[in-house]
Amino acid sequence: MTIKNDYCSTIQTHNKRLPIVFKSILIGIGVSLVTIFYRLALTSAEKLSNSLYNFIGENQLLIFPLFMCLGALGWFVGHLVKRNPQIGGSGIPQVKGQIMGYFKYPWISTLLTKFIGGTVSILAGLSVGREGPSIQLGAATAHGLGERLSNTRTERKILIASGASAGLATAFNAPLAGVMFALEEIFKYFSPTILLATITSAVTADFIATIFFGLDPIFNFTLNNVVPLNNYWIIVVLGVIVGTFGAFYNYILIKTMSIYKTIAAYNANLKFIIPFIVAGILGLTFPIVLGGGEHIVESLNSSNSLRWLLLVLVVKFFFSMISFGSGVPGGIFFPLLVIGSLIGGIFANITINALGMDPDLFYNFVILAMAGFFTAIVRAPITGVILLTEMTGSFSQLSSLTAVSIVAYVTADLLKSAPIYDSLLDLQLKEKVNHKDEQDDFKKVTIDTIVHHGSKIENCYLKDLGLPSGNLVIAIRRHGKDITPNGLTKIQPEDHLIILTSVNQETCVRELLQKLTDSD
Repeated sequence: MTIKNDYCSTIQTHNKRLPIVFKSILIGIGVSLVTIFYRLALTSAEKLSNSLYNFIGENQLLIFPLFMCLGALGWFVGHLVKRNPQIGGSGIPQVKGQIMGYFKYPWISTLLTKFIGGTVSILAGLSVGREGPSIQLGAATAHGLGERLSNTRTERKILIASGASAGLATAFNAPLAGVMFALEEIFKYFSPTILLATITSAVTADFIATIFFGLDPIFNFTLNNVVPLNNYWIIVVLGVIVGTFGAFYNYILIKTMSIYKTIAAYNANLKFIIPFIVAGILGLTFPIVLGGGEHIVESLNSSNSLRWLLLVLVVKFFFSMISFGSGVPGGIFFPLLVIGSLIGGIFANITINALGMDPDLFYNFVILAMAGFFTAIVRAPITGVILLTEMTGSFSQLSSLTAVSIVAYVTADLLKSAPIYDSLLDLQLKEKVNHKDEQDDFKKVTIDTIVHHGSKIENCYLKDLGLPSGNLVIAIRRHGKDITPNGLTKIQPEDHLIILTSVNQETCVRELLQKLTDSD
């Protein structure tokens, strides 16, 4: 479909909501089929991986061929990433960068190589998750469908976000978390049209996913009680612990990636081979830490010894660093949730045995630590609360989940730990090679930004906005109505500014607008 450079079309993109709904349904269907297939492929790969390591452990003459194969698989995945660097890591920073205008990449090759690379990584047993790749696969699928369905570039980006939302919904059976992730992490603002598009695609994808995987939540915890209000002080303590550990997680991950970068300078293939070899060693000696780690969460209970919990936590933590830090295709969502669950298990073990807390609260502390740890790392507290609510199927913990997430968020913020996906995006932008297409000066895209209370441009006139030459505020959406502005139009808090810019200038205009519209 031809993308239009049409002022009326771009202004009305956010008003034509019925077509967006139908298009988002199609996106949800397409994304669900791709990500369901991916989820099934990973499940089969993980089962095969466990069987192979068990078999080789009993037939030690095959150990040498095993490591030869693992080295070859590491080289193969590295080859895929070198051919298409955008498939490295979780894929979430790439999706965010694509929507913000930083990246452009072919959706078909991204979809295929991400699918293959992620499956091979899980087959080897690397400590990576399915959710990040599912989000990128969803975005790539939506990108391909959006080229046929969308009328404007702005609408295509909304559909890509809808695909990302549907991908997360399918990965975790968590449609609301998929929607909130798109709003809280990718766009970082609320738009009725974006909300409508993402929730439509996410619910559609989740409906189809339940046909394959059923209605059972990911974690079948028995949550009989809630933390009593007079014991909420212990939630604050847990929030500080997971907030601190989350900041440590981000710091170590960035340092690990820096070490891998140094290794790659000497041998580009070695950085991908290392995690595969480590996976082989652990597969033969400590297999419980392999893969995303769902089996670890399933094994948690109040009878676990503190020594065992600490051992699994330490090994899983560093194996996750080695796996994800190398840049192999795979996510960090699930492994970090598993690490959070282990912290919660340790915390529960100590509080139950040393402080006399009710043993029935063991799983409460597990999911609280998951939510807090996720929030500290990703800095998306609402997504964390909704995600754990949907993954456990329990709505009785909302208050305590919110409390621990707030404390963890504040703790990580005080420690000046940057959100992990922002840090990963910044690293990718530093390595980005710009090949400017002069023809892009004629291609236009709209940017929708919200003026926050207390921002630098609140109550300023439009003529004082200071946009670069060639950019134009074509509409202001105020209280649900579109206003055609002029230079003397006063900017008010909660205004949606619709700016028309060239594709080449999109990223710098977005960065400028973020500084101008955010609250001080």
